[in-house]
Amino acid sequence: MPAETEYRDEARTPTREEIDRTSGPLLLEFGTSGCGHCRALALRISELLDRHPEVRHVKVEDGPGRPLGRSFKVRLWPNFVFLRDGRVVRQLARPGHAQLDEAFRALRESEASSPKQPV
Repeated sequence: MPAETEYRDEARTPTREEIDRTSGPLLLEFGTSGCGHCRALALRISELLDRHPEVRHVKVEDGPGRPLGRSFKVRLWPNFVFLRDGRVVRQLARPGHAQLDEAFRALRESEASSPKQPV
């Protein structure tokens, strides 16, 4: 899936319960459009998502009192939460390129250890 380019406002942000019920790989990104660190990593995230089209990307505008960010204990932006089937695989705050590469690898590898849902 392509990278989301705009941060979702509070009205379009999923709830924690909705995130916990997701299936498959998901990258939840917290930040703001005014965050320089967030803008600096945007191209790298887009490139990685192009290489991993199976990963759904949800970009969430964060701020004081925003429940989804607080539920993941977000304190620095950008903050990336890599999930598979609603479970956190990795969480990174202001990562470097190598850390992002490793987190995408971990997310891919988590597929093999993920419990299969009954059909």
